[in-house]
Amino acid sequence: MQQQERKKEESAIILDFLPNGYHFDERPMYMKTPIAQAMGKEHFVLLELVPKKGIHLQPYEEVYIGEGKRDKVHHIVGKLQKDKLTATAKSELEFAIANIVKKNESRFIDFFNNAQPLSTRMHQLELLPGLGNKHMWQILEVRKEKPFESFDDIRKRVKLIPDPEKVIVKRIVNEISGNEKHRLFTEA
Repeated sequence: MQQQERKKEESAIILDFLPNGYHFDERPMYMKTPIAQAMGKEHFVLLELVPKKGIHLQPYEEVYIGEGKRDKVHHIVGKLQKDKLTATAKSELEFAIANIVKKNESRFIDFFNNAQPLSTRMHQLELLPGLGNKHMWQILEVRKEKPFESFDDIRKRVKLIPDPEKVIVKRIVNEISGNEKHRLFTEA
């Protein structure tokens, strides 16, 4: 069995920047390093980054973290669990996710157009918060006629559906929190 290669994030969105490191770090000030908490744009992975010397990062700033030459990030410390985020990063998380979903609308519309059954009893669409069996069947019927083109198109053609954009954001937040067995949009 071939090991599936993990896709790495190429860029991240800054959620919080701590120019003096963590407050709980008891080392002397001169030994502390600045820390940025960020979220990958593609797989929504939470990351801890160390910026290059003299660089100040701003919330919502996009930074390159790929394999090539990085202009603002010195190195990636590693992945973070949601409960390790600062209060600021936690409060910005949902807004940052909503922003990525809005900017990449076609990626998430493709999900609605291409979602498949997981088993004979469960469909990927039913994993979205607020979408039950009736919504799933209605989406499947409507998309047979013509694929969805936008979130507005879904709202117009599928009656009584909760806001599809908010549903996607809520699902991503749940996946990041580790509350979901199946991952639709994030990586473990």
